[in-house]
Amino acid sequence: MSGILYVTGTPIGNLGDLSPRAAQTLESVDFIAAEDTRVTMKLLNHLGIKKPMISYFEHNKRERGELICERLEAGESCAIVTDAGMPCVSDPGEELVRLCGERGIKTVVIPGPSAVIAALAVSGLETGRFCFEGFLSVNKRSRAEHLKSLADERRTMIFYEAPHKLPATLADLYKSFGDRRLSIVREITKIHEEVIRTTTAEAAGKYSDGSLKGEIVLVLEGKREENAEKEYSLEQAVALAEALIEKGEKPTEAAKLAAAETGFRKKEIYTELLK
Repeated sequence: MSGILYVTGTPIGNLGDLSPRAAQTLESVDFIAAEDTRVTMKLLNHLGIKKPMISYFEHNKRERGELICERLEAGESCAIVTDAGMPCVSDPGEELVRLCGERGIKTVVIPGPSAVIAALAVSGLETGRFCFEGFLSVNKRSRAEHLKSLADERRTMIFYEAPHKLPATLADLYKSFGDRRLSIVREITKIHEEVIRTTTAEAAGKYSDGSLKGEIVLVLEGKREENAEKEYSLEQAVALAEALIEKGEKPTEAAKLAAAETGFRKKEIYTELLK
């Protein structure tokens, strides 16, 4: 009888986020398939668990996938983990799950932290409908085609990005989508966790120097429906800012968000607020 592949979520940064069920799974399986065994070893040491591991990552996934499936078919059980968060999401584990499905091997998910959902939850943008777009390609043509395909996307969009590529990505988002609300969520669950609620225009200018570091998730406002767009008066824009202040936003932040929503300049709205 075949064993089971456990798709196991691990902490994004704070080890306290590992669920008791995930810890029990890592303790009970016969072996662990890890994106980077050195990273997973730190987690196992924290838990006091000693377990055989096999590396499984983008450049060896075909060879190792076959090997893992053979061991599963022989009756062993395996937990697949990524370096942080849920495996199989923008991760080569996706192919292993597909391979197990083709070979009739049972898969069980052990839910855990996800940078996608965590960033969306604190973004301040609409959460009812969203799409995850992963990493943008470094190839200029593929990147441009990807962004072009999202021109009419009305759902909130979520992207992963590396800090050294962030300035170019922010510039491309502004160029492709115009000025929209944008949340930059960095270092989720870590000491320097930060949520920057801004706009594409402001972010493209302010962070062009590459000053933002760490693991970054970008949450971008979707295209507004044309029939829902409104023409605001300055008084309405100020009222919107005042409502945001009542909800806890600072005046400068409220003016910035109201400006992005109404089309008035931040300075105009802020000046009226000071009156």
